[in-house]
This record gives sequence, structure tokens and C-alpha cells, in this order.
Amino acid sequence: MDIDNDSGTSTGPGSGTGQVPDLGPATDRVAALLDGVADEQLDGPTPCPQYAVRELLAHLEGLSAALRDAARKELGPMTDTDPGAALPVLSADWRTALPRLLGELAEAWRAPEAWQGTTRAGGITLPGQVAGMVAWNEVVVHGWDLARATGQPYAVDEEALKSSYALLEPSDDGAGLFGPPVPVPDGAPLLDRVIGRSGRRPDWTPGD
Repeated sequence: MDIDNDSGTSTGPGSGTGQVPDLGPATDRVAALLDGVADEQLDGPTPCPQYAVRELLAHLEGLSAALRDAARKELGPMTDTDPGAALPVLSADWRTALPRLLGELAEAWRAPEAWQGTTRAGGITLPGQVAGMVAWNEVVVHGWDLARATGQPYAVDEEALKSSYALLEPSDDGAGLFGPPVPVPDGAPLLDRVIGRSGRRPDWTPGD
């Protein structure tokens, strides 16, 4: 991914080609996990040390709404709030609200204009194309978190994985975007390499 920081334009998915990525397969996959989340699992651990399952689900609610609004360029408190400022609180109707929000997120990023110009997310101004890749990656990686935490299988389409792998490329000094990358063999499945670049162990289990 190449970003022109002076003009706010970039080259990559959705930039000037007339075709944009579809986040729908990734959001649908996460929505499909929700029926497999038992109420007694809500207080269980996740690969995100600061989150139990309930906070992870609440984070998915919040990021879906915020990044939906970022795609629509509807900027305000939702797009300007740092998601790490406080632990998210799960809504009482999350089993119906979260699938709806995930669907709205995917639909918002189907608009070519969502990937153009600049927008805001988490209080940061960034190119729309980068925000779209961030949204895609958040769904992919947190979907894996949820699947692992609740003992469910998880598969992601290759296009989404390639986008996440590119977004999570470590900097020249080896630092990761969301924490120190976990080394994963080059021959490992692409999903495992994405998870390693996100700072997680691909073999994590709730008993760790």
C-alpha cells in the first residue's frame, strides 16, 4: 500500500480503479459466529488481554458504528472517540444489534466515495482508503479473536487476508501496528501470519 501523505491520496484497494473491496464476506463471517457465543462465555478470556468476550463484542459494536460513520464521512463524537479510552460496554440487545451494525459497516464501504478523500476514525484523520483497510482488518482480526475465545472454526477470504497482511506490515524498526509482532514461519497459513503480525499467537487458546 502506498500513501501520499501530502495529498491525502493513496494507491491500493479502492483508489481510482472504480472497484472497491467488499467487506461483506468478512462481516458476514463474524455475524455467523454470534449464534455460537453462549451466555456463560461472556466473561471468558480472549486473545485481547484487556477484554473478556463481552468487551470484545462491545468493541465490535463500537468499531462497526464508528467505521461505518467514517465511510459515510459523518464525522462527530463517534468517529472522534479513542476506542482505548475506556472499556466498552456491551448493549443489552447485542445479538440483534451487532449483526445489523456489521451489515451497515459493509454496506457503507461499498460506496466508492468512502475510499476517496479523507475521513476520521478514533480521533485520527486519515485517507479514506486507509480507513477502509483498517475497517476490514478490524473485522478480520477481531473475528479471529471471537472465534478463538468461543471455540469456533474461523475462515477468511484470501482478499481480506492479503489486505490485513499488507496493513500490518511491520515498520523498518520491526515495530508492529498494534504491538510487537509474533514470529510466524513464512510457510504458515496466511491467516496465522496475519494474526502474528497483529501481535497475537496463532495457537492461542482460552486456557493460556
